[in-house]
Amino acid sequence: MNIKNQQRNPVLLIHGIDDTEAVFHKMAAQLKLQGWSVYSLDLVPNNGNVGLDKLAKQVADYVTATFAPEQCLDLVGFSMGGIVSRYYVQRLGGINRVQRFITISSPHNGTVVAYGSWRPGCVQMRPDSIFLKDLNSDAEMLKQLNFTSIWTPYDLMIVPANSSQMSVGSEVIVPVALHPWMLTDPRSLAVVKAALVEDIMLPLLKKASSQ
Repeated sequence: MNIKNQQRNPVLLIHGIDDTEAVFHKMAAQLKLQGWSVYSLDLVPNNGNVGLDKLAKQVADYVTATFAPEQCLDLVGFSMGGIVSRYYVQRLGGINRVQRFITISSPHNGTVVAYGSWRPGCVQMRPDSIFLKDLNSDAEMLKQLNFTSIWTPYDLMIVPANSSQMSVGSEVIVPVALHPWMLTDPRSLAVVKAALVEDIMLPLLKKASSQ
């Protein structure tokens, strides 16, 4: 038997390569207007000069410093930020904190654009990289939470665009013309909001053990 968790969790937004938290300005404003508590941080450096595992540690540290230990949260990662977020969820204990996890145009299976740089973070985002193979080897663990992948078939940053597909969770294709517009197009914003209000099914045993 399961129970439903219908509460609105705090939402943490994780940006992509060469971005800052400012790229979420429109999304954050809309979510706040509709009652969510929204948080974000600037990953440093943001240009791929360090591995995504190092950036994920910044996410883990931010969560620890910002939220009470018992506070669950929802996570939204854009582009590289989706992969950074996956590492946090799958390798740094985020699976125990995150209830709803949304990636937007993230290269889950790599992007050939990453061959344009030898920076560590870019190498990790290449198709068939050791880093992505490791994450994808146990992607099934994402079934423990509400996971949604949003992507556009017209993406010129995630090549091929269907690299954003995952074998688990929900998939929503939004035909947006450009990669960065995925954060501002009303259609993708509507999908994010819908995913953030989905019921969370929690096993009674898990609930009982946490009391």
